[in-house]
Amino acid sequence: MTLQTEPAARPRPADSGRSTPRAAKPGWFRAFWRWHFYAAFLVVPVLLVLSTTGLIYLFRFQLEPLMHGDVMKVEKPADMDFTQPYSAQLAAVERAYPDATVVSMTEPKNEGRSTLFSVVTESGEPRDVYVNPWGAEVLGDVNPDTTLSGYAVRLHADLMSGRWGDHVMELGACWALVMALTGYYLYWKGRTARRRRPKSLRSRHGRIGLVAGLGLVMLLITGLPWTGVWGEKVQTLATDRDSSMWSTDPGALSDPTSTLDESLPHSHQQEVPWGSGKSEVPRSSGHAGTSVANIDTAVGVADAQGLRHPMTVALPNTEDGVFSVIGYAFDAPSDEKTVHVGRFGGEVESTYGYDDYPALAKVVAQGIGLHEGRSLGLWSFWGAALMCVTIMASCITGPLMWWRRRPRRTPRAGGADGPKPRRGSIRAPRGRMPLRTTPFLMVAVVALGLFLPLFGLSLLAILAFDHLLVRRVPALSHFFDTP
Repeated sequence: MTLQTEPAARPRPADSGRSTPRAAKPGWFRAFWRWHFYAAFLVVPVLLVLSTTGLIYLFRFQLEPLMHGDVMKVEKPADMDFTQPYSAQLAAVERAYPDATVVSMTEPKNEGRSTLFSVVTESGEPRDVYVNPWGAEVLGDVNPDTTLSGYAVRLHADLMSGRWGDHVMELGACWALVMALTGYYLYWKGRTARRRRPKSLRSRHGRIGLVAGLGLVMLLITGLPWTGVWGEKVQTLATDRDSSMWSTDPGALSDPTSTLDESLPHSHQQEVPWGSGKSEVPRSSGHAGTSVANIDTAVGVADAQGLRHPMTVALPNTEDGVFSVIGYAFDAPSDEKTVHVGRFGGEVESTYGYDDYPALAKVVAQGIGLHEGRSLGLWSFWGAALMCVTIMASCITGPLMWWRRRPRRTPRAGGADGPKPRRGSIRAPRGRMPLRTTPFLMVAVVALGLFLPLFGLSLLAILAFDHLLVRRVPALSHFFDTP
């Protein structure tokens, strides 16, 4: 079957005049090639989805204004040097959408962009409402879930299928690490063949994989904190040891049922810094009554606290709620900071930022910045884009190699003594993993299975399927090229 270990020796059948499949020999090269080959059936579709959607997400700030320029772009009036207060812009949105709940506001990125207000309609659907900051008129709205980047984010996360989709993506990511490790071994061992045939598809695939593998390992490792099994398990272990991947806000009296990422619609949760996404949102101190602080007050207070523009402000959702102002830290995770401003007196209820994160949360925040191509400016942006393109190229050249050597109905050229196709098989490489004679390899496989639980469980399932079914059914054994 797919991941074949070294079985007990079997007597060789007598020569009956028919060509019999060549027995697989234990050895690292062909065994790793076999693992690499079969893992591709799961990994290639997953990586194509991840790399394509990741590339779209990287260029979302360039693509979306092109597609929705009528609401996202504005022109500064020649006779006006000031924008309207955010409170006036908020009032315009509330008048245009009286039945909707306004949940947040994001400042314009520059003077040519509109102000973004995130609302939730009466039916529970999210909408991005765009307002001209110069005249405070509503330009229109867009459903963020149905934009190009919205679809990309949802497919990238869980195939738009919830928890099961998340598990499929995580499983593919786990096996992709195996693909990268075995690929580097095959590249190193195949260097002699590449020198003989430098322009072959196999050589090109190896060279592409040499670059793609580095990015693949980096992107997969930094993406694991998002996963539903590995991420949740690591967070549980960290919490038990007084640490966290995202931690909680230690300041102010907090509402235990509300966290910062829950204050925004699903489509906008990525606007909350990862490290503070699970921080609890405090209540406003003082007595409920007529609010004396508004959204402009909150932005002014946050500005005095050193937060960077453009800021995102999550609006109070209860009588004693707060304005949660999130500073811009897109290009520098170390600048991540949130200030909670009370709605009655405009005082700072609490602040929480990168300096307050535990060590693990700081590492994860920096890793996510690299994953999204934003931590090192244009270097990380174009580096992430290059990795996406090379991963896509690797996912295309790999299957093309199999297609060229796939089983054919008629023997290939070469005469009666030429190589015969294995009809009815998938034409997989033949090799047995020498686990019994290589303790180091056995320990490495077990360690990888423990580190990546979905990989370990799927490996056990595949080996059970191989030994209990494939080896006992000749048709399956032949199809999977199992000796």
